[in-house]
Amino acid sequence: MRLEDAVEFAENPEPRCPCILLLDTSGSMSGLPIEALNEGLETFRDELNQDDLARKRVEVAVVSFDSKVKVVLDFVTADRFEAPVLTAQGLTSMGTGLQKALELLDERKRQYRDNGITYYRPWIFTITDGEPQGEPKRAIEEAIARLRDDEANKRVACFAVGVENANMERLGEIFPRTPLKLKGLDFRELFVWLSASMQRVSNSQPDDQVPLPPPGWGEV
Repeated sequence: MRLEDAVEFAENPEPRCPCILLLDTSGSMSGLPIEALNEGLETFRDELNQDDLARKRVEVAVVSFDSKVKVVLDFVTADRFEAPVLTAQGLTSMGTGLQKALELLDERKRQYRDNGITYYRPWIFTITDGEPQGEPKRAIEEAIARLRDDEANKRVACFAVGVENANMERLGEIFPRTPLKLKGLDFRELFVWLSASMQRVSNSQPDDQVPLPPPGWGEV
C-alpha cells in the first residue's frame, strides 16, 4: 500500500465511481472535432463540480489513442479534474488504447481494495471518429476478448460514441454495447449527459441499478 494512497483515501473515504475517458486523438480528429472535444471536456468538468457528492465520488482518468497510447490524466476525483487540451495526429491504436484503459482500471480497483474503499461498476467512455488503424490485428482481437469478458462479468461498463465518419459497423463488432453516433459535433450535450449520468450513479448505492437519462445527443 502506498502512503499517498492511504492519505488520499483517509481524507476522502467515500465510495468511488471511476470513469475513464478513452479519446481518439488521431489525425482525422484535427480541426473542429478536436476543438469541440476540448470544449466538451471543460463542460464535463464544470457540470460535475455542481454536485457536491459527485465531486467526492466520481473519479476521472483520460487516455488518448493515436499512433501512440497515452495516459493523459491518471485517476483524480472530480473536484481535482482539470480538462486537458488534446491535439490530434497519427493513426488509430484503438485496441491498444482499450487494453491500457482496462489495465488502468484493474490497478485502480486494486488500490480501492487495499484501502477498504468500495466502488461502483467502472465506466470506460470511448469517443472515436474512425476504426482501428495502424496497430497489429491481434491488438484489437485481444482487446475485444478482454472487453467482452469484463463486460459479461460486470467488471466494467464500456460505452462507445462514433463521431462524423466513424465506422459504426466496425465499432458494433468491437463493443458489446451498441455504439451511438454523435449528432454533428455536439460534444457539449454529450458531456452534459455523461456528467448527469455520473451524478446519478454516484448518488446511488454501489450495487443499485440506476436508470440513465436519455442520450439526446446521439442516435443508433
